[in-house]
Amino acid sequence: MNVATIGTGYVGLVTGACLVEIGHQVICVDTDEEKIKSLLSGKLPIYEPGLGELIKRGLENERLSFSSSTEEATERSDIVFITVGTPQAQDGTADMSAVKSASKSIAKGVNSYKVIVNKSTMPVGSTKMVEKIILENMPVRHELDVVSNPEFLREGSAVDDFLHPDRIVIGTNSQKAAGIMSELYHPIKAPLMITDPASAEVIKYASNCFLATKVSFINAISSICRQVGADVKEVALGMGYDHRIGFEFLKAGPGFGGSCFPKDCQAMIAIAKENNYDFYLLEGALRVNSQQKQLIAKRAEELLGEGKTVGILGLAFKPNTDDMREAPSIDIIKSLLSNKHKVVAYDPVAMPKANLLLPEVIYAKDSYEVAKQSDLILLLTEWDEFRWLDWRKVKTLMNNPVVFDTRNCLDPNVLRRLGFIYEGIGR
Repeated sequence: MNVATIGTGYVGLVTGACLVEIGHQVICVDTDEEKIKSLLSGKLPIYEPGLGELIKRGLENERLSFSSSTEEATERSDIVFITVGTPQAQDGTADMSAVKSASKSIAKGVNSYKVIVNKSTMPVGSTKMVEKIILENMPVRHELDVVSNPEFLREGSAVDDFLHPDRIVIGTNSQKAAGIMSELYHPIKAPLMITDPASAEVIKYASNCFLATKVSFINAISSICRQVGADVKEVALGMGYDHRIGFEFLKAGPGFGGSCFPKDCQAMIAIAKENNYDFYLLEGALRVNSQQKQLIAKRAEELLGEGKTVGILGLAFKPNTDDMREAPSIDIIKSLLSNKHKVVAYDPVAMPKANLLLPEVIYAKDSYEVAKQSDLILLLTEWDEFRWLDWRKVKTLMNNPVVFDTRNCLDPNVLRRLGFIYEGIGR
């Protein structure tokens, strides 16, 4: 099938490259012509494991192409995915300006029946809104259907998530569109759920909000564990064996970040308020998330003393990505800097983006350079390479052998035997 994706961020590039991988012809569109030139040369604007190989293979077999013309891509496609950003507006709602702009451009290219797919995370009613905009801006009236097909991609494993999903959700009242979308995804073996557009739109928000609440819940439990002398890892393990609860997202840490959980929680709260419901549970989850970063900064201060050097391991909001959006490291480091501490940091891929947000930080070439003269190492992102450092060597480089492992990914017994003062989350 001939497909277009409008927008070349995480969702657009992964969607386009993976659809090519399962046999479709795809045009990825972005209005930024420099970005298109960069993509054609094989340079990706994001770090995502496996994505570069898919794009390279798609370009070589000529099933993947890039364009700056939404109108032209729409004319050549049967299915058009809207994959532009929907960032959080000041009032907490989703900013739909890019979606509206893309819809107007798509309208100019509708020359026959098309299925328009809302792939980006959009609030309830977005399918109707997009359909209205396109119908109002089409030069010549043609039949079309707008469907909701929310993405469930995790940065760092997005390619695998697309090709091996837990489920595929299609929101449409059109049998014709449902059939076409079913055919599109036929090569992917996963449960296919056909529902109404509003339910599909809520499924996306509800899923992310539930997972965010689960993260905040275990972080709240970790604070109690620390006070009573329990180990939150053991508590989470005991909870996770209950199949009704499961192990996923029961890892205590510095709080959730990234482009999805924070903004989707705010958007869901806004949707609730618009419909006269106070979502106290979700508001509480956001308060716990904010508080968790404050607690970590405060505990780091207690371990440090005044005017010391902090070594930071990991800056991205999670491993296997360079995404710094809403990363817990930002608020924690800003708090340390405001209290006159020197901060030296290392992340395998996120330092260029981190430098734009945290220019006062000294960026090291590797983990061992971070350790040099540090009074405390604060591990904020659980990159695998940090687990396998020569910690004996790290100890010899530090002023004071203190490790604050906010991801609970290191073995406290091993570090303590080496002579470290070890601090975890809720341990």
